[in-house]
Amino acid sequence: MEDAQKPRIPWNPIVAVVFVIGLYFVAQFIGSLLIYLVPMAFGVDAATLEHWLKSSTLAQFIYVLLIEALTIGGLLLFLRRYSSRLRDIGLKKPRLRDIGIGLVAWPPYFIGFIVIVGVLSSLIPALNVSQEQELGFDNVVGPMALTLTFISLVVLPPLVEEILVRGFLFTSLRKNLRWFGAALVTSAVFAAAHLGASSEGPLYIAAIDTFILSMVLCYIREKTGSLWAGIVLHALKNGVAFVSLFILGAA
Repeated sequence: MEDAQKPRIPWNPIVAVVFVIGLYFVAQFIGSLLIYLVPMAFGVDAATLEHWLKSSTLAQFIYVLLIEALTIGGLLLFLRRYSSRLRDIGLKKPRLRDIGIGLVAWPPYFIGFIVIVGVLSSLIPALNVSQEQELGFDNVVGPMALTLTFISLVVLPPLVEEILVRGFLFTSLRKNLRWFGAALVTSAVFAAAHLGASSEGPLYIAAIDTFILSMVLCYIREKTGSLWAGIVLHALKNGVAFVSLFILGAA
């Protein structure tokens, strides 16, 4: 695998960090507005809409699709402003070896996660490592619901998040930073986005998990000069969780 050259991008890396954080919140906000306002514009009452959004896999799929589409749309507008393309941030033609690299990278990520969580647990006894992330897909029944859930969790997030985070953000930071520094900042932003909150408080275990995953993904991005191996690893990671929760967990 060849080392990636420092990218030649016309925008300031700090602008990229601010843009990614802003785009994350704006896409969430507009997606939430649309998923509520469009049905209400067609006469759906608030109680019926609330029940549909909480219980319907289709509604949750549409919500995820809206957010991911808004995210990619916003990024494309930014790139167009600077006469750049997705290829410039790593979305190049996929290669067969990208699949192998992504698969081979999963064990180091998983082992690293187990080791680091073990160390942190011994250093921070109060760290709750059994927190469960609230995915929103609570009533997945039948092949169609499973398919929509699979697309929502295993297909769309790895593709969009790799383009935005390891593609746009990491590539932007590499303009001025060495790969490790760029990876640290990228992974911190990515982890913060997954910190979220639950009934038990902030999801520190999810932030730790995504930080470690992102460091591996940044390394792959650096070495291959492409996003596809990272997309494979990210999808594999989410796919393992999908099988555990919705296939084995439902058996």
